[in-house]
Amino acid sequence: MSIPKRFPFIERRNSKGETNVFPCVPIALSYGDRTLEVFGLFRYGSEPKCYALCSWLRIRGCLGRSKALSIPLSGNLAPVEAKGLAVIAQIDDFPPVILAFAWAKSNDPPLILGQLNFFIEFDVCFYRSQLAFDIFPRRSRNV
Repeated sequence: MSIPKRFPFIERRNSKGETNVFPCVPIALSYGDRTLEVFGLFRYGSEPKCYALCSWLRIRGCLGRSKALSIPLSGNLAPVEAKGLAVIAQIDDFPPVILAFAWAKSNDPPLILGQLNFFIEFDVCFYRSQLAFDIFPRRSRNV
């Protein structure tokens, strides 16, 4: 098994000014010669991963539109238009991996890292009492 990297939980403030901490990791998303640096929030049961409208417009401009596919969503996002794109994702100095994301035209969802397909590429151990988590690359692979 590879050596893990430890990341701290990140404090976020909601619209009411209340703060909480969340397991978020900096991640670089690349498509062709373009790269966008973002934070991803872990949610174990999430699929697909959705990104909010402002980020959808930013990623579309930064990473391109030509390969985006229409993605049907379910639940409270079912009526929202979404597009999907496979990108190269890099966390810290781990080997890059290919991850698929959906971007929804909604201001609600953050970038979610979850079942489809982040947890296939990485193992994550959460230490909530320490406000930290470890990420292990599941296997070394060159993209």
